[in-house]
Amino acid sequence: MIFRTKPLSQHLVITDRCCISSVRGEVNVRKEYIEKQKREHGRKVIGTLPVHYPKELFTAARALVVEIWGPPGTPRGPDAGRVQTYVCPVVRNALAFLAAGGADVVDAMLFPHTCDSIQGLASLAPDLGGWDKPTLRFIHPKGERRQSSARFLRAELQQLLTEITKITGFTPSASDLDDAIILHREIDAKRRHLLEHRRHLPFSDLELYALLRRGEMLWPAEHLEELRAAEAKMTEQPAHSEVPVMITGYVPEPQEIFSTLGEVGAMVVADDYAAVGRRVPRHDVAVSASGLDALVEQTFLQPPCPTRGANESLRIEYLDRLFKQSGAAGLIIHTVKFCEPELFDVPAIRKHFSARNVPVLSLETELEPKLSGQATTRLEAFIEMVKSNARAA
Repeated sequence: MIFRTKPLSQHLVITDRCCISSVRGEVNVRKEYIEKQKREHGRKVIGTLPVHYPKELFTAARALVVEIWGPPGTPRGPDAGRVQTYVCPVVRNALAFLAAGGADVVDAMLFPHTCDSIQGLASLAPDLGGWDKPTLRFIHPKGERRQSSARFLRAELQQLLTEITKITGFTPSASDLDDAIILHREIDAKRRHLLEHRRHLPFSDLELYALLRRGEMLWPAEHLEELRAAEAKMTEQPAHSEVPVMITGYVPEPQEIFSTLGEVGAMVVADDYAAVGRRVPRHDVAVSASGLDALVEQTFLQPPCPTRGANESLRIEYLDRLFKQSGAAGLIIHTVKFCEPELFDVPAIRKHFSARNVPVLSLETELEPKLSGQATTRLEAFIEMVKSNARAA
């Protein structure tokens, strides 16, 4: 099996507080982890921009995928100025990061068609001085499932798999691909279980999101072991009594948003971040097909996402259902500045929930390393309002 890995105790462990560490207590930084994967397993490593892409293809072809969400913080060099100031900070930071050599350790870069800016970056990156990495593109169809979109997606998957095998030098068999699909379905099921039973996890929001987002860089089998360990810590009775809120947005950065919520007695019970919950099917994927056909079918079973051109009405229906099922008492719309796909839906979401007397907070950030004082104050005031409404009810 290509997914066999060492027992969890031999490489990564989850401490009682669900913080991830090595057995030596050292921080397992991405570059060190990538180099270890190359050295010990001979795996090729492919970096990718957000959001949606077929992880199963890379796993089947024995390639490790590492996601680049900016990275957050100040741009890693002057090359962010190569694009307009009104381009979202995820793209601007990624451009500076690539140009500064931050991704030199990877063997190729993938640019999914999340938005026009990321597609533009796919054209700009090869023009950077000294950048000689293969550039992969993946265009996922927009909107709901149609026969034409299913055919288009299958062709895209086949083309991407061909390009991946050129990089890895390994052509996966049909059983390799089916094994990868099964592995990632189990990962999705575990992630969904943790999110849906959030109140029964004795972890803070900060700890839970740190765990879930480690899937952006870990070899899938290792991430699955961590998820299983976290699931084993679930309690029969709720472990939390904080004010429940739902959050929707692009990426949970800065992470200080979670510590701030915790400090004022609130917690996230429903997640619709593109980086987290929107990539987890809300039900078991019952697909009888195999191989690429299975990937086509399960792609259209993902939660509605504006980066894939989801119908606005269907997305609002989904958010309304998620809000009610979670028992949330307020909604936080957390957007990244200039993220057009996300911003398109914000007015309709606000209108829908406000009409139902749901407290709504719109919070805009720029991938800064920490929340501004103004954003912190607004979060604190919002939670106080939610608490007040709950007492009045």
